[in-house]
Amino acid sequence: MGNPPEWLGPEFDLARALIKARTRAGITQAELAARMKTTQSAVARLESGRVPPSTRTLEKVAQATGTRLRIQFDPP
Repeated sequence: MGNPPEWLGPEFDLARALIKARTRAGITQAELAARMKTTQSAVARLESGRVPPSTRTLEKVAQATGTRLRIQFDPP
């Protein structure tokens, strides 16, 4: 995929991470939505990077994809 342009910002990085977790789990947006007890359109909005997810939503994605959520602060 390469690196996204800098102007896309961290929202795009997070969206890419969400997509990567889902695809590594081998599930569709609809399957992820069912596991999270939400809708496919809500998952699509999360993966678009236009909707900032809450920490709770990120925890649900991690649980639904069999991954571990890790939030960190890195120096510039």
